[in-house]
Amino acid sequence: MGDKPIWEQIGSSFVQHYYQLFDADRTQLGAIYIDASCLTWEGQHYLGKAAIVEKLSSLPFQKIAHSITAQDHQPTPDSCILSMVVGQLKADDDPIMGFHQSFILKKMNDAWVCTNDTFRLAIHNFG
Repeated sequence: MGDKPIWEQIGSSFVQHYYQLFDADRTQLGAIYIDASCLTWEGQHYLGKAAIVEKLSSLPFQKIAHSITAQDHQPTPDSCILSMVVGQLKADDDPIMGFHQSFILKKMNDAWVCTNDTFRLAIHNFG
């Protein structure tokens, strides 16, 4: 990982940590958000760490496993990192589904936190 730019190293480490937490115990995800964080989940908006954790904790499945297909990271002009993830997930006994998720990461008090998070299943409704 040493030959990758620092923003890719930080972004990749964050993505790995995020999905490990999500798959093991998503109630622990509050540690990566702040009170000003925003989440858009399938078009629904949630503001603040408490609202985000409540939403993620209440998702209607018992177990989930994410598999990351690709991830891209970019530095932003204001010293943040934009991360985009494409992958597949398997929830309970449901079929495997594709998903897209983007994060904006910001360094605060010597730790990287997620200020913005958007998630969509890769489902196409052409009706």
